Amino acid sequence: MPIQLLPPEVADKIAAGEVVERPASVVKELVENAIDAGARQIRIEVREGGRRLIRVTDDGVGIPPDELPLAFARHATSKLRTLEDLQHIRTLGFRGEALASIAAVSHLTMMTCQVGSSSGSLIHLEGGAQVRRSEVGMPPGTVVTVAHLFYNVPARLKFLKAPATEAGHIHRVVMHYAMAFPEISFNLKLDERVVLQTSGNGSLYDVLLELLGAETCRQLLALPEDNSSFSSAQVSGYVSAPSLHHAQRDHIILFVNRRCVQDRLLSTAVVQAYYTLLPTGRYPVAVINVMVDPAEVDVNVHPAKSEVKFREPQEMFRVVQQAVRSTLLAKTTPFQITTHLEGNVSTPTSPAAEREWRELSHFGFEVQRTLSVDEETESPDTRLPMLRVLGQMALTYVIAEGPDGLYLIDQHAAHERVLFEEMKCQYAAAAVPTQQLLFPVLLELTPGQAAILEAERTTLSQLGFELEHFGSDTYRLHAVPEVLASSDPATALRDILADLAESGALLARRADERVMTTVCKRAAIKAGQSLSLREMQELVRRLEQCEAPCTCPHGRPTMLHLSAAQLAREFGRI
Repeated sequence: MPIQLLPPEVADKIAAGEVVERPASVVKELVENAIDAGARQIRIEVREGGRRLIRVTDDGVGIPPDELPLAFARHATSKLRTLEDLQHIRTLGFRGEALASIAAVSHLTMMTCQVGSSSGSLIHLEGGAQVRRSEVGMPPGTVVTVAHLFYNVPARLKFLKAPATEAGHIHRVVMHYAMAFPEISFNLKLDERVVLQTSGNGSLYDVLLELLGAETCRQLLALPEDNSSFSSAQVSGYVSAPSLHHAQRDHIILFVNRRCVQDRLLSTAVVQAYYTLLPTGRYPVAVINVMVDPAEVDVNVHPAKSEVKFREPQEMFRVVQQAVRSTLLAKTTPFQITTHLEGNVSTPTSPAAEREWRELSHFGFEVQRTLSVDEETESPDTRLPMLRVLGQMALTYVIAEGPDGLYLIDQHAAHERVLFEEMKCQYAAAAVPTQQLLFPVLLELTPGQAAILEAERTTLSQLGFELEHFGSDTYRLHAVPEVLASSDPATALRDILADLAESGALLARRADERVMTTVCKRAAIKAGQSLSLREMQELVRRLEQCEAPCTCPHGRPTMLHLSAAQLAREFGRI
């Protein structure tokens, strides 16, 4: 096949595919334009997950009538002029591709009016071609309406998920901009229902209160306002107290110069700040913005501008890690155990810890491994010997004696492991016991939660959750797994949906195991619960039957083992 130039309409659709991946990409680009235009109020309306309609309305400066057609030309922008300007980007948009790309794959109408003008202008395009222009009466600002997205790109259209799933992605995008710009009022309406509303009063905490809820916000710690001593970069935001953590990193939300980014370096810095303060494999909640000289960061390294490259990556790591760590140490009391070991000691780490070391090494850090009480000291597939229960300590730990020393067993973690392996066997045999609720529980979910529930509804059903769709994003819960009979069923199901969402993709891990892990965590014996000798003996007996008794399903150790030889050394007998 000879080399030839692609027709303009083909080239435009290929270019559009780099910028407009899904409806959420359209919302992202239009909201960025509104913010760059100085808007103080931004309203987003979405129908059918963005397939049918996306409308973004702002009260920004507007576009002059004579420049309106030029706004839809590829690489037309008001935000930079020369190659050198790329080194000092202070706006969210800068490439001049977004409007052209969106118009190429939709029916797009823009109405805009400059401040001080008596009338506005309208332009309508279909597939990137101008169809109509006219004068309109409207207040200052801009309204962009995108209809029939991907109508002329069937391949892209068929890969869109269910409307509820696409709506969930849009909700997440708007949520991030609301966090980054608390001085702007955001209103998101999905299928005629307002699902997000912020006041625009400038308080990030008020935004988080609206988006994350009071229970989460009560456990958030504000980073110090003045941390410039760490670096020329300024770090602000909130991080969770060690009491609040999750199984995945998705609650770590990062901004660089108020641009939401996915950055492994900064994410690792946050996680490392919690070293010894969180269980192995658990991650905090964090909403952090790093303000840095634009010349020190390259934002032009990814089509969606979601990744950045720092001139001094180790310095950025240090400033974030120190800002978070200093906040935690100032506002929490860390618990530390020191043990003196002699001779050759093997200190295997958990997979989660190994990933952290590898990531630090990737960025050029020299890391010396030390033994932490969070790290596993047992082989995960070694069965326990027969144990004799001696008693309970602090209403949290079961003390037992084995043929090779003393075992201190975390009753909650141990019970989680027992329930998880028993439930796995029941699930494999399609025989998970269920408990019918005396009165059905009505659940009102967010669009994102509803999308996840629908995607994993079969798995939930097989694991004992009997659900009935009750209109919109509302469901009736009729039955739960038997192990949850004494728990709050609504809270349990919401926890499960949150855990499924934390990976950022529904199929990032096996959903059945993730559901079982959360179910067993809620159903397990809690720390502080008094157990009779018979109950402790039963727990230990069941733990002895487990294939992987030394960790809970989250990877946290279920026990500490002090061998007879160690005891002899500590008492000076050898």
